[in-house]
Amino acid sequence: MNPLHWPPLQRLAGVFVAPAVPPELQLQRLRFMERNIMLPIKVLVLTTLAYYFFFTNWLADYSGAEAVRIQILRTVFLIYLAVNIVAAVVFQFLERLPLAFSRWFAMGVSLGDGLFVAALTLMTGGWGSVVYWVFIVLIVRNSVSIPVAAPQIVLNLLVTGFYALAGLEFRASDITEPSSPELARVAVDTQLVMMRVFLLLLVTACCYGVQVLVDRQRQAEEEARESSTRQDQLQASGRLAAEIAHQLKNPLAIINNAAFNLQRALLEKRGDPAPQIEIIREEVNRADRIITELMGYAKLAEGRVEKLDAAGEMDHALAQVLPEGAQFEIRVTRRYAPHLPPLWMQRGHLQDILVNVLQNAREAMEGRGELEVQIQATADPSVQISVRDTGPGIPPELHGKIFEPYFTTRKKGTGLGLAIAKHNAELYGGTVRVESELGRGARFVLDFPAKARSTARA
Repeated sequence: MNPLHWPPLQRLAGVFVAPAVPPELQLQRLRFMERNIMLPIKVLVLTTLAYYFFFTNWLADYSGAEAVRIQILRTVFLIYLAVNIVAAVVFQFLERLPLAFSRWFAMGVSLGDGLFVAALTLMTGGWGSVVYWVFIVLIVRNSVSIPVAAPQIVLNLLVTGFYALAGLEFRASDITEPSSPELARVAVDTQLVMMRVFLLLLVTACCYGVQVLVDRQRQAEEEARESSTRQDQLQASGRLAAEIAHQLKNPLAIINNAAFNLQRALLEKRGDPAPQIEIIREEVNRADRIITELMGYAKLAEGRVEKLDAAGEMDHALAQVLPEGAQFEIRVTRRYAPHLPPLWMQRGHLQDILVNVLQNAREAMEGRGELEVQIQATADPSVQISVRDTGPGIPPELHGKIFEPYFTTRKKGTGLGLAIAKHNAELYGGTVRVESELGRGARFVLDFPAKARSTARA
């Protein structure tokens, strides 16, 4: 057995996995940290450094190698200043830029900050420099700006490495005498270095841990709101169902009276029964329309909204429609994308949708052919499920009609399966559509939002 597949180890690893952060929240964090916090701080810091570098005489007394280093630092500062001016302009247009570009650009800026602070560290005492504490600020900043786990950890480890390399370069310079009190090089013992590097690594780990906890709390709150939203929608649908059922009493009462009058007229052999029969037929048609509207609503408020795995529910539906013991000659191909977002639905409603679509495909192929089931996530975020069969296909003029109640092209069909699938999908803000041509099979595509939509219809 592979040790990596040991269940307790997998559960332990799962504790440290951060939930996916929605794109809009990633953009919000970038905007908050890079534009609203870091940009004003950089303006203040860069203005101060520019003043001391170019408008004061405090560096005029240095000569030799020290003067060369200061000149190099001035050049590095000018490059860093130009980069930050460009970054400030880019960060003003974050909302108009692709999120991936904004995230990678912010990472590049963070690396530039780390390198510049490392250069200051090298010039002000190496491992013992007071600039060390700026590295902690950079790590915290990176944890907020880059909420994606792998880039964040790599970036913070690189920042830690910049500090370590700056100290090594300082020690390698073999300068034994400080040239001035302002740039005194402090001899740092190994224990202090290890403690400082350990502190940077600890801050990196703690920032990531806090992010995991915050994001899981946010996810739990979103799931609670999602469940409440779904349940409210279903309760509203249940109330509507009760109102429709109440309306059925009127035609039933009229039918009962007409039947009583018809029965008495027949017993007494008087009058024309045709008017009473016409009344009954009209009220039956009226009741039929009400029942059609009622279909799918009667038990909507019952049950519980759950977080469902689309792939698992599809496997369960396939097992119902194509059980192993049946003699169907249908080859099933499953194409499930990894890391699918959950669906917030009642399990019974989702199963009704999937079973009806799969059963329609099985009947279209008359128990023989190929069935391809594909599930993937889209950027909305939503889950898209497609079912493709190799049946006779559907002519274009019937694409809209096949979802109407009681419409069927089969002798023994009821015409309710696809109508129920469409109705239940729309209840959760989803859609169902068909792509088909005669002789080329059919493909039914279902789109379900991963979150409740205010436009979901009851």
